[in-house]
Amino acid sequence: MFPRTSALARILVLLVGFGVWLGGDQFGGGGTALGASEESSTPDWHKVIAQFAQEHLKNPAWGYSHSVRDYQLARELAAADRVKLDEDVLYAAAYLHDMAAFEPWEKSGVDHADQAAAVVDTVLKNTGFPMKKIDAVRGAIRTHMFDRTPVGPEALYLHDADALDWLGAIGVARIFGLVDAHGGNPTGPEVIPMLESNLAKVPARVLSPAGKARVGERTEQLQNFLRELRAQTDNFRTL
Repeated sequence: MFPRTSALARILVLLVGFGVWLGGDQFGGGGTALGASEESSTPDWHKVIAQFAQEHLKNPAWGYSHSVRDYQLARELAAADRVKLDEDVLYAAAYLHDMAAFEPWEKSGVDHADQAAAVVDTVLKNTGFPMKKIDAVRGAIRTHMFDRTPVGPEALYLHDADALDWLGAIGVARIFGLVDAHGGNPTGPEVIPMLESNLAKVPARVLSPAGKARVGERTEQLQNFLRELRAQTDNFRTL
């Protein structure tokens, strides 16, 4: 037993010494362990932006969860169409596209998409985001709503993901999440026209091949919901 232990100890000593040599002398004495530690101590800008969105963008229809869904769906649609996206641009635009729907970034009389595009740099700067891409982020944010026309792949797939999120089961959940539990506006019956408007206007504004392929299923889900709800609430009178 003891001879084996001594041999093992000698091997460990040699390995430790070999590691020190690799980490220090061979690479100029600075060492790789310290460098790796210092690098890992700097927050990744993706995490910084995700945390910002989670803390500040809280709304059942256009808050943090909606941003996450838009990002994931945009990537899925682009992959289905075999279109390569700039991940930096898409991530920043998806997570921050609705920021101007919230204080202190909203501006009276200015559409939230335009305002978000104007001020998004104030959040992204000093996070490590490659600011040379800021104009592409602005463009994607500015045209994310279904009634606008996107230019460029990141803008297109964010636009379509955002549009599809107004349809299907999630479209229903988002709109009903706005109902005031204390009887204020909007009430249950008041959100029905919002759902009907989405059903009438959104499908034709989904533009990508992969997005169009998903419109039918989500449209049918929303149509079925409204039909069943109408039947179960005396034409929405008891909603």
